[in-house]
Amino acid sequence: MQTNPTSGKWVYVDAEKEAADLYILNHAAKQDIVVTQDTGLASMLVSRGVYALSPRGKYYNDDEMNTVLFFRYVSAKERRSGRHTKGPKAFTEEDRQHFIQAFEKMLSKLAGI
Repeated sequence: MQTNPTSGKWVYVDAEKEAADLYILNHAAKQDIVVTQDTGLASMLVSRGVYALSPRGKYYNDDEMNTVLFFRYVSAKERRSGRHTKGPKAFTEEDRQHFIQAFEKMLSKLAGI
């Protein structure tokens, strides 16, 4: 483990498939903010009171997680059957700005501003 004063703590995990997700799940506490595009991880975090935000600024909440996970399941099922779906669109400056606004709004809400 290494600490960098400008960016926080660096943690190295095993190279196994879900090692990073498991680390995050085991160490994220209620009211922490986690940025992830993994909807499965987001659903587990949200159910524990952790705030989950996508890199594009989408806020994941408990109310819509069943729908999000259903579409994730349908897409995975199509891929397994040989149908290739389009990947995510290219990340844009608009996406970056949307993330910044959503993140600042979340921080303000948590700070009570």
